[in-house]
Amino acid sequence: MQIRFDDRVALVTGAAQGIGRAIAAALVEAGARVHLADLDADGVAASADALGASAHVADLSSPETAKELVGKILASEGRLDLLVNAAGGVRGQVGRPIEEISESDWRAVFAANIDAAFFLSQAAAPAMKQAGYGRIVNISSGAGLRPSLTGIQAYASAKHALVGLTRQLAWEFGPHGITVNSVAPGFVRSNPATERQWESYGPDGQKRLIEGIHTRRLGTPEDIAHASLFFLSEQAGWVTGQILSVDGGRS
Repeated sequence: MQIRFDDRVALVTGAAQGIGRAIAAALVEAGARVHLADLDADGVAASADALGASAHVADLSSPETAKELVGKILASEGRLDLLVNAAGGVRGQVGRPIEEISESDWRAVFAANIDAAFFLSQAAAPAMKQAGYGRIVNISSGAGLRPSLTGIQAYASAKHALVGLTRQLAWEFGPHGITVNSVAPGFVRSNPATERQWESYGPDGQKRLIEGIHTRRLGTPEDIAHASLFFLSEQAGWVTGQILSVDGGRS
């Protein structure tokens, strides 16, 4: 089976590095016209330049910004076929008792991990419905299916919410030819935050983590990209509302 995206237009968020960048690179290689969005201006510009894609710097946790970005893409391309909500992360937070979590800590993680996905899906929906076609992939996490290894209450809660949003939108968008699925990665060393987390475990903790994975290795951004491309493909037209764990069998 060959997966191609010739003449398809894609938007990938969180694409300055890590998983988002890997998904964008795979889409470009498969023929799509790709737009990258991220808060990291230098990072997203460098990624777009390297991939031959378009770069957009935006905080997508507000509905106005999400609508503006989608509007720009529609104005330049005339369509938006594929949306990958890969922005998120722990936003620099570490595991702490719930008594120590501030309102701003809580809201920052929700803004990055669920608000952006909701508002972008909302902004993309009219054009996808009019076209009778669309693919949306949300990058969730194993923390959205069970307690988080990081111990971050907001992150686990936001990823659970993203799983719920995926299933609800799949039901709502299905009659319009739009599928909505989610990839739930295990531990992937994909950016500075996950590198710091990995180092914090120390040799013994790292060994225990790997021994708990059937394949006895950590994931790579490319592992997540491969799964995402299937959900984005024509071949996945009768697959929607699904959460695919890509975690080496840990789940």
